Amino acid sequence: MTTARVWTVTSTTPTEDSARVIAKAVVAERLAAGAEIAGPAISVFWHLGELGEGSEWRVSLRTSAAVRDRLAARVSELHPWDSPEVTATPVAWCLDTYAEWVERTTAGQG
Repeated sequence: MTTARVWTVTSTTPTEDSARVIAKAVVAERLAAGAEIAGPAISVFWHLGELGEGSEWRVSLRTSAAVRDRLAARVSELHPWDSPEVTATPVAWCLDTYAEWVERTTAGQG
């Protein structure tokens, strides 16, 4: 099991607006210290028995280990899709000052 202090929780959305809604909500709720939105990207996928293709917007959220699971659940609640992609990756290394900021912010102290 990883002991990462900082995590990146990522999801994709169908529109820039839906990515912004998620990003603003979880940062305001202090579940993420910050968010980045990128896109559009072309996605090719298998869904409901068919090959699909479409544009998506990626939202990457920086959070602490302490609230990672709550953040993932909240992203899923806010997401416009019934079964969204929500993944988390540990940040293998970052400056201690950055990790401290993320932890302080997501603890409601930043």
